[in-house]
Amino acid sequence: MRVLLQRVRSGRVSVQGQPIAAIGSGLVLLVGIGLRDSEPQARYLAEKIVNMRIFEDEQGKMNRSVIETGGEALVVSQFTLLADTRKGRRPAFTEAAPPEIASHLVDYFAAQLRELGVPTQQGEFGAHMLVEIQNDGPVTIWVER
Repeated sequence: MRVLLQRVRSGRVSVQGQPIAAIGSGLVLLVGIGLRDSEPQARYLAEKIVNMRIFEDEQGKMNRSVIETGGEALVVSQFTLLADTRKGRRPAFTEAAPPEIASHLVDYFAAQLRELGVPTQQGEFGAHMLVEIQNDGPVTIWVER
């Protein structure tokens, strides 16, 4: 399971020109699910991410978590995070989980964030989405297990 985490001032997802999810300050989490990923991995990453100290404190140091700041999360499924680019010019996605497994684990991951106290919205699994991200910092961190 791979998550590309971005600290944002805002994030928004639209499908076919219609907004379906939007957050203010918090995290946009682009999530890729692999063939061998499981619920325990999703739970572990959710706990790690909600407690990651990447928001600034009063002294301007990254010392606060999304929980401490009252931030939100926007979870967007992105199988392209599992791209294998080692050969040729066309990425291979053979390590990405099939949709029925990936969809469940993305939903489970988002539910874990909510359970841990972070208001969480989601993109639409399998849809062609327009994702708007106002990256703050910029802070972008690769997290995987």
